[in-house]
Amino acid sequence: MARLSAELQEYFFAEDCPPQVKLADILQLAGERIFGFLFVLLAFPSALPLPAPGYSTPFGLVIFLLACQFLSLAHTPWLPAKVMQHPLPLNQVQGVLTAGMPWLQKIEVISRPRLTYICTGRMGRTIIGLAIALMAISMMIPIPGTNTLPAIGIFIAGFGLLDDDGLITLGGLVVCAMGFTLSSSILIALWFGGSSLFDAIAQLISQ
Repeated sequence: MARLSAELQEYFFAEDCPPQVKLADILQLAGERIFGFLFVLLAFPSALPLPAPGYSTPFGLVIFLLACQFLSLAHTPWLPAKVMQHPLPLNQVQGVLTAGMPWLQKIEVISRPRLTYICTGRMGRTIIGLAIALMAISMMIPIPGTNTLPAIGIFIAGFGLLDDDGLITLGGLVVCAMGFTLSSSILIALWFGGSSLFDAIAQLISQ
């Protein structure tokens, strides 16, 4: 099976690629690894060191729907037709891929099937699905600091699912736990600190 980076490069940078792409058009790249593929693809923009704005909330919602289906042991995901047919400008997608492809290729070097029961067993899928669902909720919160780390956790866990690499998936779950701790801390601090603390956090991140 071809590497995901090679397939994305071939599809999105082909000369005959249309100026707008839809999720329905690219699912053919996924094959049997469709859940992991979608988790990686949808978390990718928000997981970058310089995340693309505007992706976290809508993509977080879609990831949440997928995580619930993964949690229920579904083999084929279902998404609303509106989501499947929503157009994305090709130049935006290419910009995200250009920035993130080196990170993707680095993970691919170490990815291989191992500890596969973590990715395929009922207990493993339950834990992974719950973790990704929680991180998707965090991605949807419009507060600085609650998006990037959860998206990185989803990206790594999803990447492990591509090759049934339980070790990489475990690494993703560790990052998810860190993301949960960070998001919870920010929300608790905002609850007790009020808007002044929020303004301070936003100012710090913008620097």
